[in-house]
Amino acid sequence: MIRLQDVQLGYDGCLVLRDLNIEVVPGEVFGLVGPNGSGKTTLLRAISGRLAPEAGAIYLDCRRLTELSPRELARELAALEQEISCSFDFTVREIVELGRLPHRERWQRLSSKDSEVITRALELTHTLEFSERKIQSLSSGERQRVWIALALAQEPKVLLLDEPTAHLDLNYQIEIMELIRSLAQRDLTVLVSLHDLNLALRYTDRVALLSEGRVLAVGEPERILTAELIERVFRTKVRIVNGTGDLYIVPVRSQR
Repeated sequence: MIRLQDVQLGYDGCLVLRDLNIEVVPGEVFGLVGPNGSGKTTLLRAISGRLAPEAGAIYLDCRRLTELSPRELARELAALEQEISCSFDFTVREIVELGRLPHRERWQRLSSKDSEVITRALELTHTLEFSERKIQSLSSGERQRVWIALALAQEPKVLLLDEPTAHLDLNYQIEIMELIRSLAQRDLTVLVSLHDLNLALRYTDRVALLSEGRVLAVGEPERILTAELIERVFRTKVRIVNGTGDLYIVPVRSQR
């Protein structure tokens, strides 16, 4: 479980988010939505341990993040940033092997268990078939699956994803979100920031809507992502369409 209690977040004394009280439970896909600059990335950085709260506390299974060493935290939690680059042309398997570093001593060789975990991460992300290819030879969608495989090789309890579908075409967006949903069904706690409200509506269990430095609302996406709240937060008129049982958010064209 992830729990934020009265958390204030900011940079150089300037608050970005305040009064954060959120709980995320195992097996849940928890979405963070809101306009650009609303603090989604800041919140993920804090939960990953990279940004210390100005006030309040963040707990991982009843332990404060500040009580965990970097190695302990890396065994519990994996985080993927929005933009990931690799300057070395490693193979896919070599990259995924890096996920075992928190479980190994320095200079220790990969054990049979390490190899099993790596192979399983490749299988779950459907990257095993090109595990010997160089990372630079892959498409954006294939690389995104490799980064997720790297995270899974850490055997985390929590997976943080910052805009995992950014810059991907529709096919890869759906593929990545289906993968995230399947991972949560294995009791992995997933926090994901999303710009696409329709993806949040379809694939998350609950969402937190961020606006003007606060969490405006938390709950099931169909209850939170209403036309009224979306217009208020994003300053854009939309309508909610029910298409054979699935809800869709459609922008309303302005009249000229």
